[in-house]
Amino acid sequence: MAGEASPDAALTELPKRGTPDEGPALLVVNSKCRMGREAFPAARAALAARGISLAACHRLSRQKRMDQVLRDALEAGVRRILIGGGDGTLNNAVQHLLGRDVTLGVLPLGTGNDFARSLGIAPTLEAACDVIAAGYTARVDVGLANGRPFLNAVSLGLASAIARRLTPQLKRRAGKLAYPVAAVAELWEHQPFHVRMTTDRGDLELDVLQLVVGNGRYHGAGNVVTPESRLDDHRLDAYTITAPSAESGREGTGLGHMQDLSTLARIALSLRRGEHVSHPSVTSVHSTRLYVDAQPAQDVNADGEIIGHTPVRFELAPAALRVYVPAPPATH
Repeated sequence: MAGEASPDAALTELPKRGTPDEGPALLVVNSKCRMGREAFPAARAALAARGISLAACHRLSRQKRMDQVLRDALEAGVRRILIGGGDGTLNNAVQHLLGRDVTLGVLPLGTGNDFARSLGIAPTLEAACDVIAAGYTARVDVGLANGRPFLNAVSLGLASAIARRLTPQLKRRAGKLAYPVAAVAELWEHQPFHVRMTTDRGDLELDVLQLVVGNGRYHGAGNVVTPESRLDDHRLDAYTITAPSAESGREGTGLGHMQDLSTLARIALSLRRGEHVSHPSVTSVHSTRLYVDAQPAQDVNADGEIIGHTPVRFELAPAALRVYVPAPPATH
């Protein structure tokens, strides 16, 4: 598979060909995302070249207008919704698509593109249009955080603080380097917090630097939630990074801060390979639902967007979204 998509991003269930009578598609491109403005005419041309007819196409910058366009298309009976943008754009769109007889097509034009990565879609416009044209679909789960849908992951702590620093200006200026630039800036100020989690298997209380609850496999532009995470596994996967300074009694001191930074640096090196779960400061959790509270209260970052603060109840809508995915591997 080309680009950054990898075989381990595959879904559990094999994709199936969609029905040929889904009709013309709606194309919506977020012009405020990193590549949205330039990609709009290219997306129209690439889809037309592959024989995909469009009922309408829009290049939009305001969320309220995008919401209205999606509502109008669904009321008119459009059954193929093609969204060009990043994970935040898809996060906002999915609330309109849950439980409906529609198929989502993903054009990864953002900074992180973790949903496309979890689906195994290579991060190019041409590759994404090839996937849509091939017509294979799969049903994936959608996470819910206090009732708000999310596709990839929700984070508290470090990742959430980094998301606050990821301004549109930084994303446009730094591109794929925006995440590491924001992370370095945040690391020097980040403080641990106390978290209490209720899971299917009981309660956990920890002093942590970060908590990530995943529906999909990836978060933070390619970091793995857990090695077992899949978009269609009908469960939530989570991990925490414990604060060594709290365990050693040095929290709030210069030495304690250096302990925390050292731990975060080591874990960061293994996140993209999913090897972080073997680190002694990492605790992984698998559950169909979670309840999380934190002291002090923490911002809740869903798919790169701040949506509220703790406490937060996590649930799952199994197989609630149909989406175009790469064709299954050929059998011999």
